[in-house]
Amino acid sequence: MPMLTVGRCAPIAISAMTMTPDRNSASPVNEPASLVLAVDQAHDVKEKLELCADNLGSSNDVAKQRKAAGASSLSADKTLANNERVQREVQECANDLIALTETLIDGFAEVKEQARIALAESRDVLANAETALAHRRTLRDAATGLPNRELFDDRVTHAIAFAKRYQWTLAVMLLKLDRFKASRDAPGRAEAKRASQEIGKRLLQQARAEDALCRNGDDEFLYLLVNPQGNENVGRIAAGMLKSIGQPIDMGEHPQVVSATIGIASYPDGGTTAEQLISNAGTAMWRAKSSSNGYLSFKECLNQAGAGETGLQA
Repeated sequence: MPMLTVGRCAPIAISAMTMTPDRNSASPVNEPASLVLAVDQAHDVKEKLELCADNLGSSNDVAKQRKAAGASSLSADKTLANNERVQREVQECANDLIALTETLIDGFAEVKEQARIALAESRDVLANAETALAHRRTLRDAATGLPNRELFDDRVTHAIAFAKRYQWTLAVMLLKLDRFKASRDAPGRAEAKRASQEIGKRLLQQARAEDALCRNGDDEFLYLLVNPQGNENVGRIAAGMLKSIGQPIDMGEHPQVVSATIGIASYPDGGTTAEQLISNAGTAMWRAKSSSNGYLSFKECLNQAGAGETGLQA
């Protein structure tokens, strides 16, 4: 049997060294156990291949030395023994490679199962997100995109809880557009929708990040002012909202001018629940229609009642 040379085995050993992962390298947290085992097996196969190459190289060097000394060939016994040893080493490497392949197959199966589980979990998360998004859409006004009354009431309830804890004040404003009703005909509905969108946009520009705003029907908006730092600030904000709303709305050939009236109820004097605050803001809004500046607080309504006016309830 011809003697194998180092020149043919060395590339195998080099390839194994360059392509085999370092067994000391960090593994991902969720790396399958089979793939970790495959890394160790690959390292062992690499070492055996290197040893096989070294043995073949040593045998080849001995043959060269004997030939240089004048020997024509190795003895038949030594040649046979050397070949049998090489065959055993190569067979061991082959067996190890088969085991490595089986381990890798198991590892890929684990990866596939993990990927299947991760995909199923991702689909569940996506389904939940879509459900939450659909629910969120139901909490917003279709025309303006503003929160609806349900979401606004929830915001007020949470704000009251914080106000109790940190001794804040709150102000709920009910803003009603004067002589503004959506027409039943299509052009009129489109015009009313355009006006509502523009007014909602203007009110949002007035609102701070911590405040809340909602549309409360065709011609009403609710505004929550968190910790306004005094009645003067509340009045200033109400006046600014009325001024902004009063600017002409572009409707093509005939710009529309809308006026509004605002009623204000402050926590805790004007109510201690969302329902009370909104109801009392509504009471103040109706009284504000006869005021000179277009807005009125529930506290001022009570003061007027104490001065002799009737028909108000705390």
